[in-house]
Order: sequence, then structure tokens, then C-alpha cells
Amino acid sequence: MAMRETMGKGVRDALLAAVLFGLSAPVAKSLVGDLPPQLVAGLLYLGAGVGLSALGLFRKTNTPSEGALSRSDVPVLTGAIAFGGIVAPFLLMLGLQWTSAAGSALLLNLESVFTAAIAWMIVRENVSVRIATGWLAILGGAVILSWNSSAQVTQRGLLAIAGACLCWGIDNNLTQKISGTDPVQIAKLKGLVAGAVNTLLAGALAHRFFAPVSILAALLLGFVSYGLSLVLYIRALRALGTARAGNYFSFAPFVGAIAGVILWRESFTTAVLMSGTLMGFGLWLHVTERHEHRHAHEPLFHEHPHIHDEHHQHVHSPEDPTGEPHNHPHRHERLEHSHPHYPDIHHRHPH
Repeated sequence: MAMRETMGKGVRDALLAAVLFGLSAPVAKSLVGDLPPQLVAGLLYLGAGVGLSALGLFRKTNTPSEGALSRSDVPVLTGAIAFGGIVAPFLLMLGLQWTSAAGSALLLNLESVFTAAIAWMIVRENVSVRIATGWLAILGGAVILSWNSSAQVTQRGLLAIAGACLCWGIDNNLTQKISGTDPVQIAKLKGLVAGAVNTLLAGALAHRFFAPVSILAALLLGFVSYGLSLVLYIRALRALGTARAGNYFSFAPFVGAIAGVILWRESFTTAVLMSGTLMGFGLWLHVTERHEHRHAHEPLFHEHPHIHDEHHQHVHSPEDPTGEPHNHPHRHERLEHSHPHYPDIHHRHPH
């Protein structure tokens, strides 16, 4: 029961993150007209970092604390910030200049393909025929958008957005490695560092800082679509694993495409409809997957909020907190059993 609840919360967090992030592309497209792409990228992340820092002042003190980042986590976090917080948003802002809002939103589905491919080939997460077929369907939808001019997707726009999605795919796989720690702390640091770097680069490129209303709008959009969305997505990475969290996050482009039609009065062309159908089919294959087999948990020592379910049968010391859920360093002994699961932080076993 506890495992199903954890998986359900992971799916919920991933879908909410997708909705919040999906709104960012069509709204940010309007900001790129008033502000340089590099500055928009910086403000989006800066808004996330500042907003989450302010939000931290109001966090309840009676909730279970999250595990803090350690020194060994710094290289992984640095790589995630570089790929996902600095390079990716800049490439996306460039792509938005050369692509329709609906087309660019659907192209963001490539993030889930890159995320899952890296998780499969490098991290060795399990990938079934069903998941691979879903990747091909999503990729086919992106190809239709790029080859049909009526979809208003140029080759350089496709390359820029695909490059952004590749960088986010690398970022997602790196972030999953530290997803057991405080997601607000991770998202805040990523926002502050990436936002400061991109904003400073915009200044170094001699961009004029103007349009204060647009600047404020970018900061607010960053807090919601990058900050809050990233916190939810990190929680989903913890509960579902990299590839599966990315699969559910594929809902974001459809939110963005619909918002693009509403905000920019764009029409659903034949290419967009065909692409959306293929990508929707791929997403359906992903989210309806059921993965169950007998597996072994090897001994593991880590820290994260938990309850005493079948995976957390450990002895407490007098210093450990009472009540559930709670957080403290704990050790998992070897356990072998069978149940539906995703490759979360407790199920990184070979297949």
C-alpha cells in the first residue's frame, strides 16, 4: 500500500510539474520580443531561486526535514546547473525566436526521449519494448514538425530546442542522483547560480536592461514554471526514477501547445495535429506501463523522509525523530520480494 501511495504521489508531482513548466514556453515567447534571450533565460532561473528562497521562510517547522546536500553531491549539482540551468534555457530562448509557440511546445517532448535514452544507455535503467516504442512515436512527431513548413518550425529552431532538451536530459539524470536530498535546496541553488550567470552574461554582451514590466513578468514566470515545477519534478525523480518521471513530464508540451493556441491565436495545422497524435500515443504507452518482478535490494545507507513501510524496517536510536513521516540517516538491509515498482531511489537494480 505504501509503495503504491509513493508511486501515486510521484505521478501527481510529475504531472503538476509538467503543467507549470508547459505554460512557460508560450508565455516566455512574448518576453523574448522585449528582452534578449540570454536575459530572459537568466531572469527565469533568478526568479526561481529568489522565489524559492522567500518561500523557504514560510516552510512549516513541524514537517519532516529533508536530507541536506553533502560535499560529494557538489560535482553532480554543478553539472546539473551547467547543463540544465545555463545552456538549456539559453538554447530554448533562441529556439523560441524561430519557432511557433505550439510547435516549440510540442518539440519539448524531446526532453523525455533524451532523458530516457540517457537513463537506459548510461544509467542502465530498465527499458521495455513498450517504452522504446513510445520514444519512437514521440521522436516521429518531432520529425513531422521539423519537415512540414506549415508547422512553423525552422531547422535552426529545431536544432536549438533539441539541444536544450538534450541538456535537460543530462540535467535530469544528474539530478536524480541527488533527488533524495532537499528538492527546494537543489532548485533554489540551481535557480540562483544559473540565474546569476545568465544575467551577468547578458550584461557582458552589452544588452540594455529595459522593460521593467517584462523583467518582473519573467521573474514571476520563473518562480512558478521553473522554481515550483522543478521542486515537484525532483520529488518525482525520487519516487519514479529518471526515465519514468520524464515520461509523465511529457504532458508539459501539450499544455504549452494549447496555451500557445490561446495566447498567440495559432491554428492547429495538419502537421501539429499529426505530431500531437503521435506524441500523445507515445505518452500513453509510457504512462500505462506496469513493471513488476522479483528483485533484490542490496544493503544501502542514505537519508530522506520516509515511513516504516516494507522497505524501511530499521532500528531507531534515542536521537532519531518520532512520528511519521520522519527523516534521519538509516540503513537498508538486504531484502528480496516482488511488487509493482519504478526505478526510484530504492529500486536501482539490474535487470
